[in-house]
Amino acid sequence: MSRIGLVLVRLCLVVAGYGCAAVAASAVLHIALFAVAGFGIAEAPWVAAGSVVFSVPFVALFVAYVAFVPAAVAIGVAEVAGWRSRTIHALAGGAVAIVALPAFWSARLGELADGPGAPLGAASGVSEPLLAAALLAAGIVGGLAYWLVAGRTAGGWRRGRRAQSPRAS
Repeated sequence: MSRIGLVLVRLCLVVAGYGCAAVAASAVLHIALFAVAGFGIAEAPWVAAGSVVFSVPFVALFVAYVAFVPAAVAIGVAEVAGWRSRTIHALAGGAVAIVALPAFWSARLGELADGPGAPLGAASGVSEPLLAAALLAAGIVGGLAYWLVAGRTAGGWRRGRRAQSPRAS
């Protein structure tokens, strides 16, 4: 396969991996919110079934939008450096979550706090420990989901064609 073909295949893998990471992070956020909301064992399966159909993919769009720039930097560094470790991808996912999501929410909550009818203490919601833990867990799971799809072969586009060994006749 030509070098351009390898890069295009790799790009498709990166996009698919990023999409899977966003869906996985969204699912973790939903599970965390179920626990915080106080749903018991009896109610959780019915609530989870409804959210899997609609809410998890919908929130995954927002997760992908908010985390795009830091995730693109992390993915680019991992690709160029050829990092294939699941630990590195999990830590990078956690870093992306810690950097991207609270910064976005604090900016949005700051805009809301200036307007009429703003919730009291809305800007302090980002510093809640449970929210920070949920974001970190979602980022780590997202990093692992990316590793499963695309991270295991990071940097593979740089190798090009391997020298073929002669076949025994």
